[in-house]
Amino acid sequence: HESDAACLIASVVVEEMLHVSLTTNLLLGIGGEPNFAPEVIPHYPNVMLHHTPGLVLTLERCSEKLVRDTFMVIESPRAAQAPPEGDVFHTLGQFYAALEEAVDRLDEAGDLFAQCQADRQLSDASYYAPVKFDAEDSGGLMLVCDGQSADRALEIIVEQGEGLSDHRWADPSHQELTHFYKFEQIASGVSPIGPVWPVRRNPKTADFPDPVSKLSDLFNALYSLMFVTMGDMFSGEHDQGEVVGRLYSLMTGCMTPTARVLVQQPLAGDENAAPTFEAYGFETDPWHETLALADSVVEHYPDLDGVRATVRSMLN
Repeated sequence: HESDAACLIASVVVEEMLHVSLTTNLLLGIGGEPNFAPEVIPHYPNVMLHHTPGLVLTLERCSEKLVRDTFMVIESPRAAQAPPEGDVFHTLGQFYAALEEAVDRLDEAGDLFAQCQADRQLSDASYYAPVKFDAEDSGGLMLVCDGQSADRALEIIVEQGEGLSDHRWADPSHQELTHFYKFEQIASGVSPIGPVWPVRRNPKTADFPDPVSKLSDLFNALYSLMFVTMGDMFSGEHDQGEVVGRLYSLMTGCMTPTARVLVQQPLAGDENAAPTFEAYGFETDPWHETLALADSVVEHYPDLDGVRATVRSMLN
């Protein structure tokens, strides 16, 4: 049974994947080209780009302090009179307000959406469904083909995320809290986190002993495949329904069980291993390399045979 805190975090993760899709739709809509190559994968610890004051992002076990000092800072609401801010911003809401202003200004000056690449956008509403603590009417996938739809896509991101000032709700019927207030539920103890694995802070695969390092390699290969798959999803060269199914299988059928086994592996010093979220350096075909990693990992962790079977099924 997953705690309410875990489900609240999962509900944010699901909507952040929606936000990736909406911003990519916007980029395609104005004739841009998305980049999901390995070099865009962040490393940790790392400083949040363009945010002021500086905020260091770390990988560590979940705690009320982490949620309050990092997650809630990232999702801090924009004050009602706060000005839009572009390259350097205090809140994401101010950044998105600057982006909305720029899109509107450029659209007025010319036909910004002349090549909206509708066939490459992920706009079929059936490809996204809200989970527990999310509400359907807070927004979903949509085609971005003009200034009005661009503004609406950005509004969905802001209203679901940080919201505005002290507005707590992401949807008209007040069924879904904004990300900021979801995190407040956890930080305040209203939705207790409960027991967590004693995972190492900012772990690195290179510091793990065998066979834990191989297990970590497998997770990172699956994580990197997620980026490959998102690139395929917006390329216009693949059946989007099939690619969306592959993405869900990677995240829920492969990454999740691999991470669960990884956090149970003890290390020296009363710590456990954890996903390192490092880019995996594929040398040949990513899918075949990942299957080979899964083959080697299952020898030591037979419970992950289902992960190997899922990867193999996606090769066919």
